[in-house]
Amino acid sequence: MRLWSHDRWTFPLPEGHRYPLAKYRLIREWAQARGHEVAEPEPIAWDALTAVHDAAFVARMRDGTLDRREERVLGLPWSPELVHRARIGTQGTVEAARDTLRLGAGMVLGGGTHHAGRSSSRGYCVFNDVAVATHALRFEGLARRVLVVDVDVHQGDGTAELLGPDPDAFTLSVQCERNYPFTRIPSDLDVELPRGTGDDLYLGALDGALTQALEAFPQPDLAFLLAGADPYEGDALGRLSLTKDGLRDRDALVVGRLRAAGIPVCATLAGGYAPDVDDIVDIHAQTVDVVARALTAAARPPTSRT
Repeated sequence: MRLWSHDRWTFPLPEGHRYPLAKYRLIREWAQARGHEVAEPEPIAWDALTAVHDAAFVARMRDGTLDRREERVLGLPWSPELVHRARIGTQGTVEAARDTLRLGAGMVLGGGTHHAGRSSSRGYCVFNDVAVATHALRFEGLARRVLVVDVDVHQGDGTAELLGPDPDAFTLSVQCERNYPFTRIPSDLDVELPRGTGDDLYLGALDGALTQALEAFPQPDLAFLLAGADPYEGDALGRLSLTKDGLRDRDALVVGRLRAAGIPVCATLAGGYAPDVDDIVDIHAQTVDVVARALTAAARPPTSRT
């Protein structure tokens, strides 16, 4: 499977910052060791960003003129390296989505930047890769109807803001209640789960939500999966109690339901904040395996009947 990566373009962080920058390099090294092709995109064009985000906001991000509040809400210190990396990562999601439409499944080793809204970066998310990729696919005439299945532990407020009014998009977000962001922007379907929810209850709620989404929004051209590692029981910011096995089953459930309905699936990593970065990488590696199996199944010729 071809995977898109941006980890070689790094950026400065203060000592002890909780953003798990190392996970992107580690998951890329894991994927390469298992024979997956890893590709690196060019930075996305500025006009592709201003087609989705407010132009004045993009200019402030480009020029480093964010005010103190904007930088605090982003949660990362501004630097030219941060912006360059965000542009490369956003283009990676565009490229993975193109692969997905050709092959049935695809993945970027990053992305899922679902807190970025029209005129602000929030929660470690500079630009909203899924919304930008959606616009790019439409501009190129490759797809129109897009389903977003966001199973990061935090609600996808930026994606809801950008795609919520769009009749050709449907946003499903499954998250922990009373967790960041504390002011919600409603998705088309939000599933709020109580703190401590474990594997069985989570998977049952997710299965029901997928049924609702597919009934409400039939025949999408493409689905984006935001497969956050942060519902994990050991996550510092998650507050849910899924095991690694439960998270593998989560990904298999989403990808299996979507592929059974004939919907191509483009996966992104989204969040993950376990104190031990190896736990985060284990969870993301499971997502890669699930998507790779879906890609293999999509490429396999049908069995002949005798």
